[in-house]
Amino acid sequence: MLSRQVLKSGTSIGANIRESKNAQSISDFISKLEIALKESDETEYWLEILHETGYISDDEFDSVVTDNKELTAMLVSIVKASKKKRETEK
Repeated sequence: MLSRQVLKSGTSIGANIRESKNAQSISDFISKLEIALKESDETEYWLEILHETGYISDDEFDSVVTDNKELTAMLVSIVKASKKKRETEK
């Protein structure tokens, strides 16, 4: 059950990033990436639970959480830059 939650939230990150490629506006683009950020945070939560309950090892946890944090940092950077761009276009 917990692994299914990771699958759902983890794949939702990619789905929202993919959807952002066809955004109808900069605001729509930002919205899709902000949803991906929320899903990334949820994924980290589920990974923490899997780790704390012993379903994944320290090494597995460290690897996937590091990847997730890197993805989150990239998304935050893109959203910030996009919001700045949107403001200059007004």
